[in-house]
Amino acid sequence: MRTGNPKTAIALKYEPGGTPRVSAKGEGEMAERILAVAREHGVDIEENPLLAQALAQVEIDQEIPPDLYIAVAEIINFILHCSTLPSQNLPER
Repeated sequence: MRTGNPKTAIALKYEPGGTPRVSAKGEGEMAERILAVAREHGVDIEENPLLAQALAQVEIDQEIPPDLYIAVAEIINFILHCSTLPSQNLPER
């Protein structure tokens, strides 16, 4: 049984040199489906409820707002850094 707010998932699309865009978002069952598709495709997943809540306000295919640049940049940097490490050195999620 879950209590509290339903799970929220936000998918971002980022191309180097551009601004990240929200490519999918959802709550509850839709969030679970977004996460399942991400896992199936080997997409890194970052759990950050506060950032997800802020990004949920952005419409699909819209750029993230400037006030979220730093938070999202830190996540992208972490993911890019981890993708260059041998798989045995990656932290467990």
